[in-house]
Amino acid sequence: MSAIDNRKYAGIMNLPHHVSPTRPQMPISDRAAQFSPFAALTGYAGVIRETARLTDRQIELDETMLTALNERYQLLLSVLDAEPEVEITYFVPDERKSGGAYRTVSGVVKKADEFARRLTLTDGTVIPMEDVLMLDGAIFGQNE
Repeated sequence: MSAIDNRKYAGIMNLPHHVSPTRPQMPISDRAAQFSPFAALTGYAGVIRETARLTDRQIELDETMLTALNERYQLLLSVLDAEPEVEITYFVPDERKSGGAYRTVSGVVKKADEFARRLTLTDGTVIPMEDVLMLDGAIFGQNE
């Protein structure tokens, strides 16, 4: 403080701190809470992060792409006993908001449920055919 400020408060500078004889003193932890400006917004940062998290829209296959995918699916079904290794790109819907992400997995198809149109890999991954974007692998005449 400057000399001017000291003169202004000279009358109270050396007085003892007031303590109420009738009211208990507030604990330091409660006093500190009074000054935390965003304590009421607990969880707000998480909401902002979730809103900012990007998701992809599911690609709608046209008739040509659906036909090609169906042909590959039928070929896969016909050689299922040979346990071919395939690479499957499929859409995984987001649990919290609209959209999702595309995931690509490689593995051996253990089971194909034609009625429910689901593929089950040997690692237990279950993939609905309606979410499949691409089936790849050596059985389709491609090198992985």
